[in-house]
Amino acid sequence: QVQLVESGGGLVQAGGSLRLSCAASGSISSFNAMAWYRQAPGKERDMVATITSLGTTMYASSAKGRFTISRDNAKNTVYLQMNSLKPEDTAVYYCRVVGSRSDYWGQGTQVTVSS
Repeated sequence: QVQLVESGGGLVQAGGSLRLSCAASGSISSFNAMAWYRQAPGKERDMVATITSLGTTMYASSAKGRFTISRDNAKNTVYLQMNSLKPEDTAVYYCRVVGSRSDYWGQGTQVTVSS
């Protein structure tokens, strides 16, 4: 069982930056992929960014050019650097790790971007 703890959320003005962290209780090196999702009030949870075990990254169109996902296997942590934040980025952000037979989610961290 792996536990994920997100941190780094908060209130920021439009145009600002935040870096989210997701710390895993166990090794992440064996997982196929780690990802960040977000869910705004009244909306579905959507993928924001994904990074595979080989370091391949994928981004939602809304995140391309502004967000960067990275992972530090030594620290069992995945990050999401968010720049040029917009009010529409306001949501609860969730970390997810996926293995061949496992799928774990964090509890989420709130990001609020004021206009």
